[in-house]
Amino acid sequence: MVEDHKLAIDEANRINRHEAVKAAATQEVQAEIASSAQQLSEPEAAQAATIGKQIRQKAVAEVAQTDVAIERSKFVARISQIVDFIFWLIYGLITLEILLDLIGARRTNAFRSLINTLTDPLLAPFQSLVPDPVAGRFQFRVSYVVALVVYILLHLTITGLLRLLVNRRTTI
Repeated sequence: MVEDHKLAIDEANRINRHEAVKAAATQEVQAEIASSAQQLSEPEAAQAATIGKQIRQKAVAEVAQTDVAIERSKFVARISQIVDFIFWLIYGLITLEILLDLIGARRTNAFRSLINTLTDPLLAPFQSLVPDPVAGRFQFRVSYVVALVVYILLHLTITGLLRLLVNRRTTI
């Protein structure tokens, strides 16, 4: 057992010497690399400085372009929010008009008159586009449903156009 202990100690010493030699060799190689890297010729140093300036200028230009793109994106996003709000208001008014006709709400009611006043300019192009089924006071306005679909398509088109203004293609 004493020999096993001595053997383990000898093995540990051998490993420590090996690691020390390896560390010394690594330091020597790193020192050679560092000294040769510092010994640039004048043309190489000038070329490195020129390349460094070009990289710096390109980075500054990219930051400036990114700032402009971010500001444009913010502006277009605000416009898009306003467009969305207007179209959701239109959708709500037209849907309300369809529901009021569907349940047979009285045309003389003040609320109904208000909704009619607000929706008349929006629905005028679609009046009598297609025949609307009527059952007494109850009426299903198919032409108003068509108007709703047209406004949805218009909304999608405007939103797509706004996205095109923000997202620039960088590849062909």
